[in-house]
Amino acid sequence: MRINKYVALATGLSRRKADDAIASGQVKINGTSASTGCAVSDQDIVAINNKKLSLPIFTTILLNKPTSYVCSRNGQGSATIYDLLPKKYHHLKPIGRLDKNSSGLLLLTNNGVLHQKLTHPSYAKQKRYIVMLNKPLLPKDQANILKGVMLEDGISKLQLQKTDKSWVVTMSEGRNRQIRRTFSALGYKVISLTRTNFGPYKLSDIPKNAKILEIK
Repeated sequence: MRINKYVALATGLSRRKADDAIASGQVKINGTSASTGCAVSDQDIVAINNKKLSLPIFTTILLNKPTSYVCSRNGQGSATIYDLLPKKYHHLKPIGRLDKNSSGLLLLTNNGVLHQKLTHPSYAKQKRYIVMLNKPLLPKDQANILKGVMLEDGISKLQLQKTDKSWVVTMSEGRNRQIRRTFSALGYKVISLTRTNFGPYKLSDIPKNAKILEIK
């Protein structure tokens, strides 16, 4: 790992601030002043201003979220996802959200780098959902969704695949209630929405009869 990344993770400094600390001689590796761009291993002792640094312990979990739970700490009268979690996971934050009436795969972590990689638009991580509608989707409306539906916050494009009783929706954006609003704009109501995939993670990764899987 690059020394500036190590210092940033261990102290909470930005990479630029970490570079400044290294350049000014505040950072030492095994008692020797660090140089910009050098690498450190697990066996190295890194210190800043003679204070030993250590990397934080990162934890990431997959949660099979049921409906009726909100993705916040203050449910304002509603049950929250933290009511489902053991206290040892209460410091974790959700990566993206599922609304109260949606279910399925939700990731929670204290790893800011992972959070960035899964949510920043530049990484374009795909998410997949199983969606049931209140009535059959007409071919013309399916074509409109593939082409793009104008919402108040911009055009929404979804990939669609038909199954027997539902639609598999794939998207890489993460706007608030985007799927529900897209179908609603065309006169449809989403009656159930379950997220099955988020980037490399799958709902099926969680063992049957379990709601939580710790992955890191």
